[in-house]
Amino acid sequence: MQAPGSRARAYSRFKTALFVLLAWNTGVFVYSGTFSEGLDSIAWLVLLALFELETGAAAPRKQTAVIHAARFVAAIAIPVAAVGYVLDREWLDTVNSVLWIAVVAVLEFQVRFRSAAARYRALCTLVATVLYAGLGAVALIWLWRADWFSAYDALLWLLAFVTIEINVLQVLRAQSATARAAAAGF
Repeated sequence: MQAPGSRARAYSRFKTALFVLLAWNTGVFVYSGTFSEGLDSIAWLVLLALFELETGAAAPRKQTAVIHAARFVAAIAIPVAAVGYVLDREWLDTVNSVLWIAVVAVLEFQVRFRSAAARYRALCTLVATVLYAGLGAVALIWLWRADWFSAYDALLWLLAFVTIEINVLQVLRAQSATARAAAAGF
């Protein structure tokens, strides 16, 4: 059985590997994909990094202007890329974008309104599960179509955002435990 510190290091290395692979994929999309694919990939990579900063073990206590600016730019780029998919009649990419936007809405709720998210944790988990299942279905369709790179990329994104969900759940559990201890007078 692994020691807790060893598991934490392995998990940290796993997340680092995901980021490196996603950064590589972003480069591929920027270099050889459509404008929408490159923009979409850059914006999602920025959002993923911001979520990791806000929910990970080294999460800052308050947001800086740089984080706000990066979030704003990514928040503009993602719907622009989604509109590009619609204009290019890339319907599977469009569905994928809409599902990811919904996932981020749930994550934003969990990160920004932590006490409400703790109260509605079961509902948030159910909604996230349904959205991730939809994203998994999109990945399977890409696989069925033999669009190997898109399927592989979709799998990486699913894994990466599941790590963010794990971070959020850990934060919510810690807050619940702290609130219970405070209520019990400890």
